[in-house]
Amino acid sequence: MPKYIIERNIPGAGNLTATELQQISQKSCNVLSEIGPQIQWLESFVTADKIYCVYIAPNEQVVREHAEKGGFPADSVAEVKTMIDPTTSE
Repeated sequence: MPKYIIERNIPGAGNLTATELQQISQKSCNVLSEIGPQIQWLESFVTADKIYCVYIAPNEQVVREHAEKGGFPADSVAEVKTMIDPTTSE
């Protein structure tokens, strides 16, 4: 199943409290349960003004449906074509 990177522009994201991040995570998980097992949230990275999320989903439309139902921005959704790391150079 395809993997996607979602860029969410959220000004001040890096200043969100642990409680606020927990609430956002709970909302996301609730929406994922509602949509069904075809979409999975793997992890997210919080920066100063953005959150980058990694999801597995059958297509971009399902990723955007999750964002819409959850009230989350999905400013950019990009399908991961391949992955590389330092061992790729060997």
